[in-house]
Amino acid sequence: MIRARVLIRPKAGILDPQGEAVERALPALGFTGAANVHIGRLVELDVEDPQQLEPMCEKLLANPLIEDYEVQLLDAGS
Repeated sequence: MIRARVLIRPKAGILDPQGEAVERALPALGFTGAANVHIGRLVELDVEDPQQLEPMCEKLLANPLIEDYEVQLLDAGS
């Protein structure tokens, strides 16, 4: 089994209401200097065949119309 990490985030130009809410809230909490906040999600899974990761992302894990994804293969000890 191989551990994989899939980072999923909105495509550029796609409305990200969660990211916008966080971006507005940060200054109200005293944090300055943050911009272009985007909220995504992280999926970690163990797979036998890493070649199946791309089809998994395209068919289930991400919505390829509005989201980009990045697949990272991790060491067995990670």
